[in-house]
Amino acid sequence: MKIHPSAIISSDAQLGKDVEIGAYSIIGADVKIGDKTTIGPHVVIDDFTHIGEGCRIFHFASIGAPPQDLKFGGEKTRVVIGNFNTIREFVTIHRSTSADIGVTILGDHNLIMAYCHVAHNCKLGNHIVMSNGATLGGHTHIEDYAIIGGMTGIHQFSRIGAHCIVGGASGINKDIPPYTTAAGNHAKLFGLNLIGLKRRGFSEETIKALKKAYRIIFRSQLLLHDAIEKVGKEVEDIPEVRNFVKFIKESERGVCR
Repeated sequence: MKIHPSAIISSDAQLGKDVEIGAYSIIGADVKIGDKTTIGPHVVIDDFTHIGEGCRIFHFASIGAPPQDLKFGGEKTRVVIGNFNTIREFVTIHRSTSADIGVTILGDHNLIMAYCHVAHNCKLGNHIVMSNGATLGGHTHIEDYAIIGGMTGIHQFSRIGAHCIVGGASGINKDIPPYTTAAGNHAKLFGLNLIGLKRRGFSEETIKALKKAYRIIFRSQLLLHDAIEKVGKEVEDIPEVRNFVKFIKESERGVCR
């Protein structure tokens, strides 16, 4: 374990093996940090934050501060961060209110670039990239392998589907279906994320089925209910198509068109 003498660490913080903590960093009460995680200089890890192993947190990041929500009454809530995440300079991640999932969650292997903000009650999956200055409103959910472009703002309670890509400087006020490309302010869909799907090893048959489902739902001019029914009849029944349709059916904010 390598801890700079200027760091301030609460007596009840739990540090794993080979943890490094840089100069002038502050580790609060009831904080858990997993093995081989590196905390840079001038980082604040506030109370009730749990961080997994193998993470890298760069200087001036702030994790676990109380939420920016006027309904918050000081209740004990948490930030839970998984393993092997990279959190760059000046990132802010706030702990949750007691509403809905009651926790702010990051999964594993995520890259959160400089100046990003993850608000209260957000839930991020695995292998997500948030580019510089991307901002999540409260209660945003992002699924695995999504990529969020720099300076993009996402409205609270929005969902970003798996394997999609959102262009830089976009404004997201509705859900982005999985496997798609979206951009603009306010964002519109521009087809499937074909490059991303091929890089992730999706087969040509799967991509062809997703293309057909996308065309029926977003380009056929059918009512949504009728379009989804047509997908069920005419598109191959594979997990990716089922996931695509399920995401759209469960949307509460509506999906980008």
